[in-house]
Amino acid sequence: MPRKAHAPRRLVADGREYRWTHSHSHRRPNGGPPVDCRQTLTLTYRPGERAVSRFRVVFDQGPGRYVPGGGFTGSGDVGFVRGPDLNLHEPGAVRALLQVALRRGWQPDVPGETTADGWTLLEEAVALRQSALKPG
Repeated sequence: MPRKAHAPRRLVADGREYRWTHSHSHRRPNGGPPVDCRQTLTLTYRPGERAVSRFRVVFDQGPGRYVPGGGFTGSGDVGFVRGPDLNLHEPGAVRALLQVALRRGWQPDVPGETTADGWTLLEEAVALRQSALKPG
């Protein structure tokens, strides 16, 4: 049975169970047409029965960058034009971003919400992903 498109996906890393989703949004200046695509990956961890810790990774459209918006890009693709990229539909890409977040100090055991600029995490996550895919 196929999974529901917008249902959070499960990711287990270092003995912890995370849930993750990603979404696409736009700004609408003065109620006008949508501009400035944004892709957001949200990792959620529940350190207690009621406690929730969230890490949001935001990829805003900008010069030399691309986020999903139709045309030649896939729905989960984020990257630098002529540079590294990730597909946020792939669990391995999400795991790499999680590893970078943890290396940079995100503490999933502390309830609350943290937001990071995804472009500052991308190159390190791509390097982790590539090393994980190498045989041997």
